[in-house]
Amino acid sequence: MSHARSLQLSSNWFWKQRVPARDSVFDELSPIEDWKAAQAYPSEIHVELLKSGLIPDPYLGFNEHKVQWIGKAEWLYKCSFDFAAERNETHALLEFLGLDTVCDVYLNGEKILAADNMFQTHTVPLALSALKPQNTLLLHFKSALLLAKELEAEMGVVRAGSTNLGDPSRVYVRKAQYDWRWDWGPELMTCGPYRPITLKTFSTRVEEVQTHALLSEDNVPSLKVDVTLAGALDSALGASLRVVLSNADKTVLKSQDMPVNGLANTSVVSWDLAGRVEPWWPVGYGAQHLYTVAVLLLDKDGQTLDDVTTRVGFRRVALVQEPLAEPDQYGTGTSFLFEVNGVRMFMGGSNWVPADNFLTTIAPERYRAWLTLLRDGNQNMVRLWGGGVYEPDVFYDTCDELGILVWQDFQFACGVYPAHDSFVASVRKEAEDNVKRLRHHPALALFCGNNEDYQMVLQWGDVKDFPAIKIYEEVLPEVVGALTGPQPVPYHRGSPYGGKGWDTADPTVGDVHQWNIWGGKEYPYQDYAKLGGRFVSEFGIPSHPELKTIEYWMDGAGPEERHAQSALMAQHCRAGSFERRFAILMNEGFRVTEDLATYVYNTQLMQSEAVSFAYQVWRRKWGGRGKEYTAGVLVWQLNDCWPVTSWAIADYFLRPKPVYFTIARQLATYSVGIMRTVLKNRANDRPPQYYEYGNFQSYGATLEIWGTNAGLTPRAAQLELHFVDLKSRWTHTEMHVVTLLPNQATELLAIPCPGPPPEAAAAPPTGDAHFTTTHSVVVGARLLDVESGAVLARFADWPQPFRALEPALLHDPGLALAVDADTGAVSVSATRPVKGLVLSAVGDGADVRWSDNALDVMPGDPQTVVAGGLAGREIAVAFLGNEKAHAT
Repeated sequence: MSHARSLQLSSNWFWKQRVPARDSVFDELSPIEDWKAAQAYPSEIHVELLKSGLIPDPYLGFNEHKVQWIGKAEWLYKCSFDFAAERNETHALLEFLGLDTVCDVYLNGEKILAADNMFQTHTVPLALSALKPQNTLLLHFKSALLLAKELEAEMGVVRAGSTNLGDPSRVYVRKAQYDWRWDWGPELMTCGPYRPITLKTFSTRVEEVQTHALLSEDNVPSLKVDVTLAGALDSALGASLRVVLSNADKTVLKSQDMPVNGLANTSVVSWDLAGRVEPWWPVGYGAQHLYTVAVLLLDKDGQTLDDVTTRVGFRRVALVQEPLAEPDQYGTGTSFLFEVNGVRMFMGGSNWVPADNFLTTIAPERYRAWLTLLRDGNQNMVRLWGGGVYEPDVFYDTCDELGILVWQDFQFACGVYPAHDSFVASVRKEAEDNVKRLRHHPALALFCGNNEDYQMVLQWGDVKDFPAIKIYEEVLPEVVGALTGPQPVPYHRGSPYGGKGWDTADPTVGDVHQWNIWGGKEYPYQDYAKLGGRFVSEFGIPSHPELKTIEYWMDGAGPEERHAQSALMAQHCRAGSFERRFAILMNEGFRVTEDLATYVYNTQLMQSEAVSFAYQVWRRKWGGRGKEYTAGVLVWQLNDCWPVTSWAIADYFLRPKPVYFTIARQLATYSVGIMRTVLKNRANDRPPQYYEYGNFQSYGATLEIWGTNAGLTPRAAQLELHFVDLKSRWTHTEMHVVTLLPNQATELLAIPCPGPPPEAAAAPPTGDAHFTTTHSVVVGARLLDVESGAVLARFADWPQPFRALEPALLHDPGLALAVDADTGAVSVSATRPVKGLVLSAVGDGADVRWSDNALDVMPGDPQTVVAGGLAGREIAVAFLGNEKAHAT
């Protein structure tokens, strides 16, 4: 027998635009001068056109509109390769890991595949006689855009999102839905062989390996391995299988040989591994122990014919939906929480969209950089949203290594999808391909049927037929259950989903998407405290990226475009009704400005304050066993697919916005929170988001202070409260000994907010004897280690709205920075409170990697951050009252 061979077709690729006037694609093969050598592999046609200088960069200026013709054209790729059969080879196949999207494939003039699903793996068996010494593979990509419109004309127009979520015909084609445009991304209808193509030849090979890395209720590990062979059974006579388990150091922990009994799926080993392996844990709860399972097919002489290697981690994960012990503000209902290895964990994380509209440009290092950024921001879960793609293996491998749990949507988003027989069959194969590919990853915590399809149907109210229920409630759970046992990956039929009659907004059941702050009802962001749910899997507030990113897309545009309401700024902001929605939130919180730098800073501070507030008040509702009222918060969104103003917490170039850092502090092992409730002097006074600046007639304020502890043991601490009046020199400090209960939030204190005596305060004119002076008091809280005094957590609560703070109170806070050139450590201190201090590097150079940023600085509480890559540059500062960055 011969060893199974794999030849990745990674060279000799050429491409050209199809000439519609030519009757046959084979007429396109000559003249050779018509073809251009591909400059990338795998390949997408936009990338080839861009690298060849034939189109402008669609990420710059208004260029997106200049490349729309590409998605309506047809494109050809061809590849030549040599082949020589080896003795005893009996079988061959071509494996296509991803064709985008509508593609006819020809080998040596014979059509071997008609593909129409971007998400499927296509395996095409070949007769050895079909392979010649010199071979030509021809790929004919047709327009997915035009096909979608043809199918829509045939089957009918359906509802699918809104005007900024692509053309509704997209639901008929199994192509990444964001390619049609989304409310954060451009319309770029790609095509091409976007994932590898491999020729495999063999006599007998290992076709499939399924590993079951199990963990019992008592956390005892075991391993089962199922193997399917393919090829000629007679050539496997005398062959054997060897299964080898190794650790990360390549030390063999266990090995076993067994004879080959046939080609059918066979459970070949079942090992008890007590004492031999350690469990895999999410980040923050333990180490990410990973092991390698190698399956080798050996001939009768012990020579390797084929081998497959899989990396596993031993863990068990459960989605727990059980009645809660006591009601909260919404009622009782049920939990929606993740339990890993028997430990219930609060999920703090982000939603993920594809990191580029051109998937082939995302190098493995870029995936790792994004996910490391998430992990370093104290996040432990990423949700792969249903309008993108099933990401390549490197994404999930990296999550395994970093301890990031994965919520994986199937690829359906915001639409009424069809369920005719051919569509359902295509989706079933798509699901099987991807479940098989992903099921061994210990990071995989959930498969979810769709994004917002149930919610959209309820929201529209006029959809009479919702055929895709068959997919979400029959096909997908069948596939997940059948392919991921005996400890199946949990399945959730949609996000959001819960409540009676699919009440996707029910805060007592399932998960919710909370968009009533930015969109929907457009409530003030302080209402996040009222608008939670058992698991908030989407919410967010957008902001502009930093000026460096804006300058990139400006592409040398003149000063007339450098204001927040310019056409070019709008070209790079796709959020629906963003003009009025930004205006509402910005005008509520900040003074109106026409200066772009100031406006950009204010949007970032608004996003930072709103989103971190949501994390703070929702994590407070992680109340211990039976009181897991909110068990997870996933912000929309982690990343961008192009340079844009969006909800992302870090922009396209991986430049974190201020919100990234404030979320990180809310999700740290220990955090402290403050809720200020103003006592109004009349029932119809201004709403609570205006704190005490509504009419300066409040009668005081109460403070509720709580702490959170993600650890699994209690933590004693000192709670230090520091009160500083912005309008006078009055200060006050008090200390309290507290205990943070394990794996939950703990209510620590409820007190009246102190303020300066009336004679010491710069009181507004009033004749009310009950007037309080707390309207200008900043409250700082720190949790300190009892023995060392080290700061475990800090938070500062400021009077709001910020627009009511007189600039003179903020302009000169006595800010001081000291930089250690050797370590990059930056010490920051101030003599007066500082809000939203953003540090940046002056001048050109690589982006600085800040260990922390967007700081609230209190007097007497210096903070130190590390500036990686500062390289001797000066540091610029911006903060509330000095919003334009300037060197210190």
